Amino acid sequence: SAPAAAASGQPWDWMVSPYIWAAGVSTDIETRVPPTSVEVDTEFEDVIDKLDGAFEVHVEGRGDHVGVMLDFTYLGLAGEKDRRFLRTETDLDTRLLDAAVTWAPGDKRGAGLDVIAGVRYIDADLTVDFDPYNPAIPTASLDLGDGYTDLLVGARYTWPLSEKWSFTARGDFSTGESEGTWSANLMAQYRTGNGAWIFGYRYLDISMDSFQGASDLMVSGVAVGYGFRF
Repeated sequence: SAPAAAASGQPWDWMVSPYIWAAGVSTDIETRVPPTSVEVDTEFEDVIDKLDGAFEVHVEGRGDHVGVMLDFTYLGLAGEKDRRFLRTETDLDTRLLDAAVTWAPGDKRGAGLDVIAGVRYIDADLTVDFDPYNPAIPTASLDLGDGYTDLLVGARYTWPLSEKWSFTARGDFSTGESEGTWSANLMAQYRTGNGAWIFGYRYLDISMDSFQGASDLMVSGVAVGYGFRF
C-alpha cells in the first residue's frame, strides 16, 4: 500500500509496513531427473505446523510524482506426503526482493494511479527427496535452488474513500532469468495518528526452471499489517 495522501510540495513521505501473511501454498513440480510429477496443495489450516518461517515488509518513500519502494518476502515450508509408488519430502526456502521506482501522473500524493518499474530478485531453494516403496528402485533428489533476476513492471491505483479509509489495487509482472512471476493484491487502509492499519488479499505466482526440472509456486491469502509513517 502507498503512504497516506499528503499535500503537494511537502517533503517526502516514508512508510515501513511489516505484514503477517496467512497464506496457502500450492507447488507444481515437473522433474527431468527422476521423471515424475509432484503436486503439493496446502491450505492455511494445514500449513501452520509445516511452516518454517514467514516474513514480509514493505518500505516506501514518495514525493509529489516520483517515489521508491522496497518489498522483501520470506517463506519457508517443509512437508511430507505418501504417494502411490513413493514417498516425497519437500523443503522450500524462498526469498523475494523487489526494488522499484514509482511515478504518479496525478497532483494528489498517495491517491490515483502509480506506475511501477524496477527489478525483482528471487532466491529459491526447493529440494524434493523421492523414496520409492520398492527397495529395488534407488532413491533420488531434486534440487531447484537458484537465484533469478527479473525486470519488474506494474501499476497501482488508490481510491480515497474518506479521511480515514482508502483502498488500493496493485498488479505486477516480472520476467528475465525466471520463467515469469506475477502478483496482485487488494488492500484497504485505515489511517491512524502515526500510520495506518493495512489488510487485504495477496496472490503471488513464481515459475522457475533448471536442468533438473521446473516448478511453479503459488502463494495466496489474507495479509494484515501496520504501516509506520515517518
